[in-house]
Amino acid sequence: MITYRKIQIVGENHPCNGLWYARPVINETLDIDLLSRHMSKHNTPFSPGVIKGVLADMVTCIKELILDGKNVKLDDLAIFSVGIISDHGAASAAEFKVSEHVAGLKLRARATGELSNAKINLEATLREQNEYYLGDGTAVTPTPGGGGEDEEEGGSPL
Repeated sequence: MITYRKIQIVGENHPCNGLWYARPVINETLDIDLLSRHMSKHNTPFSPGVIKGVLADMVTCIKELILDGKNVKLDDLAIFSVGIISDHGAASAAEFKVSEHVAGLKLRARATGELSNAKINLEATLREQNEYYLGDGTAVTPTPGGGGEDEEEGGSPL
């Protein structure tokens, strides 16, 4: 279940000024060590140490492959690839220089399989956090029975 909170976009020149959106609430970030411990509890004969070693090697190999211009697909998770961050464009192909027009590289991940947007039942996987945030960062907790837009019966704002 993914918990979300409502936030309001603020910015005079922002096209979404005053509009409300859902943002995920992240409670914890697991590193490879914690992920390997979690995985070892799922009826596997492998110890957390063995799983951690395999995951560490997987990360190294994925980096190596994407930096070699290949995509790596982990079924029902994501396709990992490299992206180029452009600093600004060149007026012509002859004027283009990597040192001047490329700011860096980034890791891209596109969801596949069950995680792709078209296949997720949003109503069943989202739960609203009790508080939401105004554009100025103020947290507001709706009062039960208070009415108004703060209470949404059985659904998500998406």
